[in-house]
Amino acid sequence: MEKLTVLVTDDDKDIRDGIEIYLKNEGYHVLKAADGVEALTLLKDNEVHLIILDIMMPNMDGITATFKIRAERNIPIIMLSAKAEDTDKIHGLSVGADDYITKPFHPLELLARVKSQLRRYVQLGTYNNGQTSSAIDVNGLSLDAEAKEVKLNGEPVKLTPIEYKITELLLKNAGRVFSINEIYELVWNEEAYNAENVVAVHIRKIREKIEADPKNPRYLKVVWGIGYKIEK
Repeated sequence: MEKLTVLVTDDDKDIRDGIEIYLKNEGYHVLKAADGVEALTLLKDNEVHLIILDIMMPNMDGITATFKIRAERNIPIIMLSAKAEDTDKIHGLSVGADDYITKPFHPLELLARVKSQLRRYVQLGTYNNGQTSSAIDVNGLSLDAEAKEVKLNGEPVKLTPIEYKITELLLKNAGRVFSINEIYELVWNEEAYNAENVVAVHIRKIREKIEADPKNPRYLKVVWGIGYKIEK
């Protein structure tokens, strides 16, 4: 099996080199960039399976780079930042990042998140607790689990890996309400901790892609005080 490639983007050379050591020890091929501009250039010339992307960088910051990447690619993005505020976390997620880790971080925690994101990206769609058919349709919103594709009235919907997993979970269990913690633990494969904002940002992004009027959703409904569901 070919090595999976991770692009590490940070303006701090010591951080780039340190992350590279841990990733290479796990068998990953590593590319390194010092800013968003360099990262976009490497993306054009190489097959990359995951990006680790710092927020605060010269020339082009991580938020801008994520926005540009998401216009063309759906590969997993893990954002790095020295800032711990929720607003920075939400900003990164709202433009399309899949996960977020605050500096300083333990390398093993970053590795665990890299493995989790790559597992979802390479093997999207493994839940079997709902409908077993690979093709599901709910009022024009359809999921093809084998093709890893969501369509709205026959037109493909461009989702990030996390957005796909949330949509898949809810579509396969249409009508069932999932709490925020349940969604987080089933999709991120880790214990939920302060998950409300993270899940809410991804729900909002999904609605923007599948709803004609995201403020009055037809498909992805909130059940106040409980969680979310896709209406049968």
